[in-house]
Amino acid sequence: MELSRRGFFTAGAASVAVPTIAAAQDASAPKAGELSTATLGAMLQAMGLKPKKVEQRYDFAFRSVHDKAEWDLSMTAVLSSDSQSIWIMAWLDELPKSATDVPRTALLRLLAANDRLGNGKFFAYVASNRRFVMQRVVPNNDISTRQFAGLLKDLGSSVVDFHPEWSTANWSPGTSTSNSDAVRQTSAESR
Repeated sequence: MELSRRGFFTAGAASVAVPTIAAAQDASAPKAGELSTATLGAMLQAMGLKPKKVEQRYDFAFRSVHDKAEWDLSMTAVLSSDSQSIWIMAWLDELPKSATDVPRTALLRLLAANDRLGNGKFFAYVASNRRFVMQRVVPNNDISTRQFAGLLKDLGSSVVDFHPEWSTANWSPGTSTSNSDAVRQTSAESR
């Protein structure tokens, strides 16, 4: 069978398109050992958390105990767009409304703290809601419920340890605690 030039190009285009479509379909299905959005939510529920699905992410409250103080953290877990990693975020304080109320030294302290955090954790700023987050990115590969709980505890512990750096209340003289809705500290002894 003889192919014309047009037939050759059509056949070539079809052969390129088929693997591309197949690859796109394969990319949306989780590989062995990877969590899907649904299984990520199921894992959070299995940990006793009450995740709320918002688009592709899960928002949930997580309690962290540090030096006999309980901290109720607002957290989010979401798969990366290619599902190769899981982003875990602890929501911190909202920035003051005016940029002039944000001291440069406070931002420099956050950047310096990124070097001390370790284990893939870092501070970031989410412009859409003007909040700081501490986040960690982990590979989406064979993560058990127990390992994921450990990741959340580790992130929560770092949030507490680095409170002096991220608390916007520490930026203003005369205030000692954050008024943030995202993080609330209560004494375990007073319960």
